[in-house]
Formats: sequence, C-alpha cells, structure tokens
Amino acid sequence: MNTLKSFLAVALSVGAVAVSADVFRLLGQLATRLPEGGLLSAFLVEIGSAYTEQYLAALVAIALPLLFLQVRANGDRDADTAVPWFDRVAALVGFLSASYVAVRFPVLSELVSRRPTDGLIVAGLLLVLFLEGLRRTTGTSLFYTSIAFMVLALFGASLPGELAARSIPADRLAYYLVWDSTATLGITMKIVATVVVVYVLFGQILFKAGGSAFFTGIAMALMGRYRGGPAKIAIVGSSLFGSISGNIVSNVMTVGTVTIPLMVRAGFKPHLAAAIEACASTAGQITPPVMGIAAFIMAEFLQVPFYAVALAATIPALLFYTALFVQVDLEAARSDIQRMPESEIPRLGEVFRRGWFFILPFAVLVYVLFWQSWEPEAAGLLAIVTTLVLALAFPFEGKRITWRDLVGMFRETGVSVLDLFMIGAASGIMIGALNYSGVGFTLTIVLLQVAGGSLIALLILSAIVNIILGLGLPTVGVYILLATLVAPALVKMGIEPMAAHMFIMYYGSLSMISPPVAIAAFAAANLAGADHNKAGWAAMAFGWTIFVIPFLFVFSPTLLANGDPVSIAIDFAAAVIGIWFISASIMGYSVRALSLAGRIGYGLAGILVFLPAVVAGPLRWVNLVGVALALALFVRDRAIAGRPLGFSTRRT
Repeated sequence: MNTLKSFLAVALSVGAVAVSADVFRLLGQLATRLPEGGLLSAFLVEIGSAYTEQYLAALVAIALPLLFLQVRANGDRDADTAVPWFDRVAALVGFLSASYVAVRFPVLSELVSRRPTDGLIVAGLLLVLFLEGLRRTTGTSLFYTSIAFMVLALFGASLPGELAARSIPADRLAYYLVWDSTATLGITMKIVATVVVVYVLFGQILFKAGGSAFFTGIAMALMGRYRGGPAKIAIVGSSLFGSISGNIVSNVMTVGTVTIPLMVRAGFKPHLAAAIEACASTAGQITPPVMGIAAFIMAEFLQVPFYAVALAATIPALLFYTALFVQVDLEAARSDIQRMPESEIPRLGEVFRRGWFFILPFAVLVYVLFWQSWEPEAAGLLAIVTTLVLALAFPFEGKRITWRDLVGMFRETGVSVLDLFMIGAASGIMIGALNYSGVGFTLTIVLLQVAGGSLIALLILSAIVNIILGLGLPTVGVYILLATLVAPALVKMGIEPMAAHMFIMYYGSLSMISPPVAIAAFAAANLAGADHNKAGWAAMAFGWTIFVIPFLFVFSPTLLANGDPVSIAIDFAAAVIGIWFISASIMGYSVRALSLAGRIGYGLAGILVFLPAVVAGPLRWVNLVGVALALALFVRDRAIAGRPLGFSTRRT
C-alpha cells in the first residue's frame, strides 16, 4: 500500500508539471506529423486535443485515491495502520468517477439541462467525495461552509426580501457543480493543479538542496550583530522562505525550528518569540515574488498578469515587514536583549561563497515574471530547472541531489497539495452555487444597501465579514468567497479593482495570527513551549499593520504602485514614518521608555503622518503637521536620553 501511495503522489506531481508545461498538447501536435492510422498517433492526437477540464479531472482521479489512502477519517496523515475497507472503496470510486469525467466531459458538459443518469450519478459521487476529502484535510469549517452555499442555492427563492434569488433543484445543482467548467473544475482547480503544484515543488527542491540553510545563514550574518538579532533573523529568514512557499504553517515549522530557540535563548519571552515568527511567516503569503495561492486566483479574477498583482503587493509587504522590524527592535531595546554571540554569527562572505547559486533561481524567476511577462507556471518551471541544474553543478556543503532525493521531493509535493485540491473543489462549489442561483448578485446588492452608500461603512463591514469568515476558513477560501460577494460592491463604490481585491486578501490572512484560531501563532507556540492564547494576542499586536494597511492603500492607490514615482515615494516615506511612531507608541519605547503622555503623543504623530493623501490633497497639510510633531518628539527624547541623533539599531 505504501508503494501505491508513493506512486500516486509522484504521479500527481509529475502530471501537474506536465499539464503546466503543456506537454500533452505538444505531443498531440507532434503526433500529427506521424503516419496516419497508427494507434499511438491517434491516441496522442486525442490527448493533445483534450479540454483543460479533462486534464484537471485526470489529476483529480489521482488526488482522490491518494487522499483516501493517505488521510484517515480523523484527519491523521501519518497513520501506520492498515487502510480501512471503506477508504479503499472511496479511493476506487474516486478514481473511477473522476476518470469518467476526464473521458466524457466534452459530451456530458453540454447536457446540464437534460442531466443524463450516468452523469448525474458520477456528479453525486464526486460531490460526496470532495466534501469528505475537504473535511479530512481542512477540518469542518470549510466543509460546513460549502454545504451552506449549496443549501443557499437549493432554497434561494425562500430567502427574505432583497436576498431572494432562484431555487435550483438538487439534481440540476449537483450536475452543474461537477460538469460545468465554472464550478469544481473551474479557475481555482486549474490554478491549484498547475501553478500551485509547480511552486510547491520549487520550494521543495530549493530548500531540500540546501536553500533553507543558506537563507538562514544570510539572515544570521546580516542581523546577528544587532540588538534582538535572533528576532530580526526570523523576520529576514521567514520573508525569504515565505515569499517562495506561500505556505504559512510550513514556513513556521521550517524556519521557526531554528529561529524560535535562538530568540528564547537571547532573552525574548517564549510567547513573544512565537508571535514574531508567526507574523513573519504570515507575511510570506502577501510578499512577492510568489506569494500564496490567493494571489494567483486574484490575477485570474482581475484578468491581469500575475506580475501586476505581485508589483501591487510589494509596497504593502514592505510596510508590514518595516512595522514588524521596528517593533522587534524596540522590544529588544526595552528588554535590553543583546546581539548574538560573535562565535555563532557566520561571516557573510563565507555564507555567500558556499551558496551564492541559490540567488540565481530567484533572479531568473523575477526576471521572467516581471520583465518577460511569462505565465506564472512557465516561470516556476524555469526556476525549477535552474535550481536542479545548479544543485547538480554546485553541491551545497558536499550534498548532491540524487534521483532518490528527486523522487522524494515529487512524493512530498503530491502529498502536501492534497488539501489544496480539496480547497479548489470547495471554492468551485461555492462559486458555482452563488452564480447559478444568483445569490451572489443579491448579496452584493444587500451589502451596498446596508452600507448606506458610505465607502467607510462598506469597508468596515467587509473587514468584519472577512475576520468572521477567517476564524474558520483558510485564507484562499475567505478570499474566493469575498471576491465573489464583496469585491463587486467595493468596486461599485469607486474603489480600484486591484485595491478592492487586495483589501480582501489582506483581511483574509488575519486568521493566521488572530485568536481564537491563530493557526500560525499556535503552531509557533508549540515550538516555543508557550501559551497559545498569549502567543496569539502578541501576534496581533506585532501584526497591527495588517489591520490598517488595507484601508491605507484603498485611499492611497500610490501604495499599490499606482501613480507617478514622486507620489509613490512621498506616500511610502510618510507611511514608514507613521509606522515607526505608532509602533513606538504601542511598544511604549522609542529611544527611551515612554510615559502615558509620551505614548499618546507618539501615537497621535504617527496617525497624522499615516493618514493617506495625494500630494496636492488637503490631508497633506495634516501629514506635514504630523511630521513636525514627530520630529519635535524624537529630538526631545534623544536629548533627554543623551544620545546623538540617528536611528541606529546596533547594540554597543
């Protein structure tokens, strides 16, 4: 059974890479040049001319059996016990049903109104398997949410007042959700099965080849000599790792095993160390060049190249990391946390000498994404090839990747993306149910009515809905749901589409550091041996900017790199200054400990500078008043502390 599971996991990864590279269509084109009449050429032509949904269904036909063989009914992924008979049956049914869709999709997708019996039976079986797989891999929240949206579609006409839509019969809804190209085999499944698998594999190869040790070494060499060095190492290391993986918990468990013990040993309290790592890892989901799955889906929703989303996300990500870095530095100063011992700090030149080639895949990825406008999956494939070639040519610390290592990376990738395949199916269920019944349209109208024409009210309402849904759903689930329901209302109120969708994505990631869920903070707390709730609340304090930045870029599009360079530079500088003073107010320390009046003064100055305004707008004068107040407070406190002017973070 283990051999079968390994085979399925490798096949899932290889199949996804083949679809991403368009291998099957290329083979079909090649077959047209072969002599006619051969079985092989006819088969290749048939495969090469298949619908995209057929390729996706074929991958699902691998993912479903693997899921039911790998994940037990209680969610245990590492069970050594024999696979129960009912899981074997579910695996077989999943394989046969999804394979049937892969073969019959061109015909049965056209018969939604007639709903032939065979298509209806397959649709019902797959929906049940999708929901059960979702429950096993992501928990009950998304499972119940998906069912709730199906119920909304079934009883849409019974909803009160303006919410009333169409009621869809159960058989018609089930058939539509599986056989229509806008539902379970729609945009999200396509992105998961191609782009996401490619970047998960890229992360596996890069860091198994030694990239994790290299980037941690770079972070230690750069930040180890400054006060609170281990925490700053966590920020730099997690930003480098997270910007590729886009997987928050994986980031915590990979980087946090090194950085959290370093922070605790340096003097940070365990719950603070956990909070810092959780915040740094969470930001990986909003940090270019890769970001998380929600960013790729956003590009599809907005019908823009992925690099446009990555470019827009750059300044907000920098602001988040700036705030986190400043707060960590102030906490280190307040608690008198020293730099790392010199013996534990590697030399930057030596680290670069041993692993300089790990920078090249990043450079290749950024170049083809931003300057050559490649599709994300093609850019990811090139980055994978670059990494493999370099890893073979320059073994890191004498370790060369073998074929067995490579197979292991494909196997781990296949297992790790199972939950994403189920999330893709769930998002298809929700989007399909909303669109088919019209409930999505009526909910948008109701949101606009509740907001009463006020943009601020609509933004606050949207933020509250995001936070509530985020308590139980993964970020991508929250984003897809709110992008369908709320984003149209925000755009109707005059917000730029990019800002509206970015607003939703930011608030969708809050569950990772916000109690009572705070998945990232709780994972980090386990590594630190800290109280989960204390770690969660501390993570919220350290990550305060993620609550504020979305409002900032809605009213100041320059922070999404939308505007002339001068305006972008001025607004970015104002935001950084505002962040520093607000952070000092929160931490109660700047260059010296702050009294209550001092904290209020710093907070007021930071808010005045932080308020968004165009260069010629009336609020620019408010910004200037804030800058003057901030400068006066800082100079006064420097004089009282008896230090020369400057912002050095070095501990002497």
